[in-house]
Amino acid sequence: MTRLSVELVPRSEESLLTEAASLPEIAPWADTINVPDLVKFDLRSWRACPMLRGAVRHPGGAPYSAIPHIRACDVNPDEPLPMVDALRAGDVTEVLVVSGDDADYFAQHTYAVDSVDVIRRFREEMPEVTVYAGLDPYRQGMSAELRLLERKLVAGASGVFTQPFFDVDHLRSWRRVVSPELSIWWGATTVTTLSALGYWRRRNLVAFPQDFSMEIEAQREFAQRLIDLACEWEDNVYLMPVRTSPAEYLQGLRVGADVAGPVRA
Repeated sequence: MTRLSVELVPRSEESLLTEAASLPEIAPWADTINVPDLVKFDLRSWRACPMLRGAVRHPGGAPYSAIPHIRACDVNPDEPLPMVDALRAGDVTEVLVVSGDDADYFAQHTYAVDSVDVIRRFREEMPEVTVYAGLDPYRQGMSAELRLLERKLVAGASGVFTQPFFDVDHLRSWRRVVSPELSIWWGATTVTTLSALGYWRRRNLVAFPQDFSMEIEAQREFAQRLIDLACEWEDNVYLMPVRTSPAEYLQGLRVGADVAGPVRA
């Protein structure tokens, strides 16, 4: 069954809970919330997700599934995983392990630890959780990224979250080479300003299609196409509103009643 997630940024407890509380109205098809870990904010993803599960309910009455992003570069290799107790106490059963951006401009110490190491640590220290890895279709060639994905799967990942896509043809190309047995979350986001366009080109090496539009309506149309394809493929989707309200991006998106999977408590 297809699952659908909304990515919400944990700027503060209040803002996160306010945005999450709006989802039953604006995105009743969503059954999951995924939360990035951004060092410029105090609230860590792995503390935010238990809070969400305890405070917000899906229209069906069950808690949302909540998936924290774990930055591998923040994990001290000589100490136990610092989020184990919080995740277990909050009944958080899924995590996404990402490499993490360099944090030098935030003056935060990081470790020379990559995502493969931390995926393996989760398998050893929290064997009950489902671990997702990141897949980036832009940072290197397809063959190299697939080899890296294989290392993550061998380390214990059960599936992947992609970086956001901006081109249906590019999306289809990746779907043809990724195993149909793999649990995969295809991503989309909003890029509505020239500065955001430049960020994705510079920081994430995205090659936007020539017909790419920064109009929010075009972003919403792409999100709808992504949902339709994921339902056809029986894959999953996460949508990431950036510099636009969740309501502006998500309201009006449709999911067939027979394809949205049951909420996982």
